[in-house]
Amino acid sequence: MKVGLFIPCYVDQFYPQVAVATLELLERHGCEVHYPLKQTCCGQPMVNSGFASMAGGCDKNFIANFSGYEYIVCPSGSCALHIKEHLHSAEEPNAAATIRERIYELTEFITDVLKLEGVKASFPHKVGLHVSCHGQRMLHLSSMSEKVEKPFSKAEALLSTVDGLELFRTSRADECCGFGGTFCVTEEAVSVSMGNTRIKEHLANGVHYITGGDMSCLMHLEGLLKRQKIDIKVIHLAEILNAQ
Repeated sequence: MKVGLFIPCYVDQFYPQVAVATLELLERHGCEVHYPLKQTCCGQPMVNSGFASMAGGCDKNFIANFSGYEYIVCPSGSCALHIKEHLHSAEEPNAAATIRERIYELTEFITDVLKLEGVKASFPHKVGLHVSCHGQRMLHLSSMSEKVEKPFSKAEALLSTVDGLELFRTSRADECCGFGGTFCVTEEAVSVSMGNTRIKEHLANGVHYITGGDMSCLMHLEGLLKRQKIDIKVIHLAEILNAQ
């Protein structure tokens, strides 16, 4: 199974350990993983800010780097969704369409393609799960409280198989943390308030870590935690699922 590993730019720059954990996790489960060295930002920040016309170079570069892979895997729901929804090319429409069909968020790939019901990992800590909006509402990685549907969570199902891990969900599990990409810059006060609301629930649960599938959301929460000197760490799902 030939996999192209798509690492978001902010993960590459600030959280490289997440990229390494993702690579090792996929290789441990039989994937032949390739990391295209010329990959850059997927263009999501520009598109989300209303400058989609300026993301053409990102689209062209993504197609050049990821064409030909059987699967493309990304440890970020929002970046995976951006490619799935917005990647296009007037010059190479077929290549763009093929990539849109072949890209997966990490837990989605593990669950739906590798079809693993669990992983061999050990993480003996109290962990709070943060559910990111893009993954939940657009990629359908978990159920939504406003819909009448059978509750499910691909991340929670995988975490439940990790030895020693005590998992805690918040009472308002699918509420946004306030990051929202450039929203946290343009609406700083609202963003901070939303993030602090999330943190209060995790504090009440007495967790040692907050995990999730989007390091961008976790980065936002991490900033709030550090500024308030709260002794809770953030950790990506890949790091836990790869912990030995």
